[in-house]
Amino acid sequence: MRAETGLLSADETAFLTRQRVARLATADSDGSPHTIPVCFAYDGRNLYIALDEKPKDVPVTRLKRVRNILENPQVALVADRYAEDWDLLAYVMVRGRAELVETGTDEQTAAVRLLRGKYHQYERMRIEENPVIAIRPERVASWGALDAPGGEAEPLLETLKGRRSVRRYLEREVPDNVIEKVVEAARWAPSPHGTQPWRFAVVTKRETKERLADAMGEEWRRNLEMDGQDAAVVEKRLEGSRGRLLDAPVLLLLCLYPGDLDAYPDPERQRNETTMAVQSLGAAAQNALLAAYEQGLDAGWMCAPLFCPGEVTAALGLAPELVPHALLTLGYAAGDPPKRRSRRPLDGLVVYRD
Repeated sequence: MRAETGLLSADETAFLTRQRVARLATADSDGSPHTIPVCFAYDGRNLYIALDEKPKDVPVTRLKRVRNILENPQVALVADRYAEDWDLLAYVMVRGRAELVETGTDEQTAAVRLLRGKYHQYERMRIEENPVIAIRPERVASWGALDAPGGEAEPLLETLKGRRSVRRYLEREVPDNVIEKVVEAARWAPSPHGTQPWRFAVVTKRETKERLADAMGEEWRRNLEMDGQDAAVVEKRLEGSRGRLLDAPVLLLLCLYPGDLDAYPDPERQRNETTMAVQSLGAAAQNALLAAYEQGLDAGWMCAPLFCPGEVTAALGLAPELVPHALLTLGYAAGDPPKRRSRRPLDGLVVYRD
């Protein structure tokens, strides 16, 4: 813990600047506290908070935080980082005097520009028509790993580590808007030349899943028998695969669509073009898996469509130019997801060359 009067230290400034949300604490003339989350910007001397667009019958001066500041300008603002790794915990608390900076002043104009530079959402809001709250820092306190490298990326890293591959699901429907968010995330994957050379099929009806499972199962049976697998083993594996398809509330089929790829006169470059498209399809799948996890869903990844693309397109009535590559099962896990598989250490995966 450190506390001092004056400007923020370099570590405090860097930490505060990186945070997207803070908590603003105000109190009225009787000392009754009021705390809310706020978006903010820091210019190295003052902190600024926008007063967003409000209904016309609610002037900004009627907002509780504004009324409190007008009665009692002493405020505190806390920006913090929480992480499952407690070595990364940190916060910065700024105490000072707050005031309203009226519209049309140079300071208000500069503050609006600063806030819009940090939050693109403000570009579509008329925040310049309202005063901004300015906090003049008088004292700062901080604690924890302010300078932890990569600390702000910790939520994403926790998502990557937390996601599991699931095989068994509860009989619980997935809302349409949640499915749409998963597919929307896949849509934003990088792709060669920005062509988005993939298409997605969403399957939720039982009869469609059965038709798909039957078609894929027959082809897989032929492959397993060709491999010389024991009949009992074949039946057990087919039963397990069929169960994964039928028990999942949602199936998301990822297909390659080569129609928009560049055409080359030589086969080698054409193969490379297709490889780039397949790589981008993997990125779309990863986006979908992470979005599913973020939405509270569980998921699994099946590559079986690669081995029977014709059967899959026929079962689902898809256009023949679509090439099925992967199938994601989505739903809510029945019981605890399987434990995370161990990963090789970085020094066994990375080669550094100066």
